[in-house]
Amino acid sequence: MLDQPDGRTDRSADLPLLPNGHNTARSALTCRYRCGEACAHEAPNRSLNPYFGDVVQRVLSRRGVLKAASVVTLAAGVGAAATAPAAANGHPSGGRPPRGLDFEPVAPNTADAVTIPPGYAQQVVIRWGDPVLAGAPRFDARKQNAKAQAKQFGYNADYMALLDAPRRRGHQLLVVNHEYTSEEIMHFGYDPANPTRAHVEIAWAAHGLTVLLVRADHRSGRLWPVVGDPLNRRITATTPIRLTGPAAGSDLLKTHADPTGRTVLGTLNNCGGGITPWGTVLTGEENFNQYFANAAAVTDPTAKQRLARYGLPTGASGRQWERFDDRFDIGKEPNEPNRHGWVVEIDPTDPTSTPRKRTALGRFKHEAAEPRLTRDGRVALYMGDDERFDYLYKFVSTHTYKKGDSRAAREHNLRLLDEGTLYVAKFTGDSPDAEIDGTGKLPEDGEFDGSGEWIPLATGNKSHVPGMSAEEVYVFTRLAADKAGATKMDRPEDVEPHPHTGRVYVALTNNTDRGKAGKAGPDEANPRNGNKHGHILELDERRSDAASTSFRWRLMLVCGDPDDPSTYFAGYDKSQVSPISCPDNVAFDAHGNLWIATDGSALGSNDGLFAVPVKGSERGHVKQFLTVPVGAETCGPIITEDRILVTAQHPGEVDGASAEKPGSRWPDGAGSIPRPSVVTVWKEKHR
Repeated sequence: MLDQPDGRTDRSADLPLLPNGHNTARSALTCRYRCGEACAHEAPNRSLNPYFGDVVQRVLSRRGVLKAASVVTLAAGVGAAATAPAAANGHPSGGRPPRGLDFEPVAPNTADAVTIPPGYAQQVVIRWGDPVLAGAPRFDARKQNAKAQAKQFGYNADYMALLDAPRRRGHQLLVVNHEYTSEEIMHFGYDPANPTRAHVEIAWAAHGLTVLLVRADHRSGRLWPVVGDPLNRRITATTPIRLTGPAAGSDLLKTHADPTGRTVLGTLNNCGGGITPWGTVLTGEENFNQYFANAAAVTDPTAKQRLARYGLPTGASGRQWERFDDRFDIGKEPNEPNRHGWVVEIDPTDPTSTPRKRTALGRFKHEAAEPRLTRDGRVALYMGDDERFDYLYKFVSTHTYKKGDSRAAREHNLRLLDEGTLYVAKFTGDSPDAEIDGTGKLPEDGEFDGSGEWIPLATGNKSHVPGMSAEEVYVFTRLAADKAGATKMDRPEDVEPHPHTGRVYVALTNNTDRGKAGKAGPDEANPRNGNKHGHILELDERRSDAASTSFRWRLMLVCGDPDDPSTYFAGYDKSQVSPISCPDNVAFDAHGNLWIATDGSALGSNDGLFAVPVKGSERGHVKQFLTVPVGAETCGPIITEDRILVTAQHPGEVDGASAEKPGSRWPDGAGSIPRPSVVTVWKEKHR
């Protein structure tokens, strides 16, 4: 039934222990390679703007919390089988589960496997190093090189998109981000203090994206890669990419290698994304700051402030790429960091097309770029800045989307993201401060919602922020949002509009700095100081129009152990829910159920994929659908009627792990090193 080992004997003695002492389940290795140890440094936002956590906790205490209830126990140690018993089964209403959610929940566990519900099957679609382009060699971890990697599936898959393949019946195009590389568990004999040029060039080739034609098996949910197809493509850290929009050509984007400020080499740290109505894929550059070095060499006070606001390292970078390419040395190329941190648009149906970095969408640590049409047919994009105390953004195009496949319509649509208005969100709670005493006591109004506004930052070549030009707003968007008085948030990651209602759902992963000395604290009676579990916010724009500049909001979930009185599951009976921690990527199925992938669960179990209805009597009934292997993060969920796709990113990335001492043997089993992979899961057909 399964295309990777399961039911194996206990190998716990072969695997490093799960990390202890961290605020989440992330290991020091993950913190180093994924985000440059962002949480070990001061959060770059030191503005005095309101802190979103304060607003959240005011609302949480207003609405109250349900009394503590029993929670499922942890199950299945390392090496357990890949199908687990129900964890939080049952429907108190006595009726059938909502459409699309008829599965037995998976129990929290620490199995070195992808654990799925009974009655489901799974397949590894493609692994790191598997061939993609014609002429790609078979993967050999001990003989890997940059030339081979540039033709193979990249490392650490994150966001995924699945589109119909043009003129290919029964085939689809799978587009996958490759966020970052983890050299210590990729390479045998790797010395972090002294990387070689070969190691660095392999890393450049393993970043970026893969476009892959896949053939669907109509009898199951399997997907088969079509290796060497002309539509297949690898985009890497050295692929030429065009800068477009109002900041393209700015002096702030010019370098010695590109005096025009219009062509960038590569895309880095690609995280969340989205699919446009015209069939292109958007991918956000997130923790780009970690790849650069030597910000201390810049002496101009304004430039230093700008670099600090984006968390650029003052000394050597952890990866030390600056030793092999001057563009990563800020002392030599002070504008090169400004050319990263954008949303990139690619056309997966045209392997000869040049990807484009859309400057009108602003520059920050992009986690998402999810579109929705306004009532008058313009395009709105919702974007999170994945940093402690940073902001939620929206872009609305000036021109309307044109339907159809004509050349004129496509050329028009491919310009939509270059002109429009960039906004940032400001939230307000409803209850008076006098009613908030810090104990979680319910305020008099008994409400659980608030209001907000979208503050314009720039439109085309016009800045709405005093003291900043439009170019400065786009290139230094964080500073513009600071000046505009945006509301600080707890690491806004993926943002997804509901396909039927248009309501927008925001995953706020966590923020363990809340309430620490010198940091924004519980001045609005926030019972979630040190918010290590995160929450889900539901936002309803006025008249359900994505062009609106005002909205109402409420909390959908306040995550964590249901036994914790500070958790909230939309009012649902907490004895019936699966525990959930650190929401990251979100997606909807065709029935309007919200699916949530987690990253860094602080509950002692592996990360997973969860589903929850957002309306009706089952609203708030969180059910865990799967878990990923030891050390892995769940990413890129795609939910269709035929299959559920996830990526298992950085399996085995636990403290003390290396290629010589793997933290996981998934997906290839005994004697192998871990390989980040795409997995498809489907319900078995009973005869």
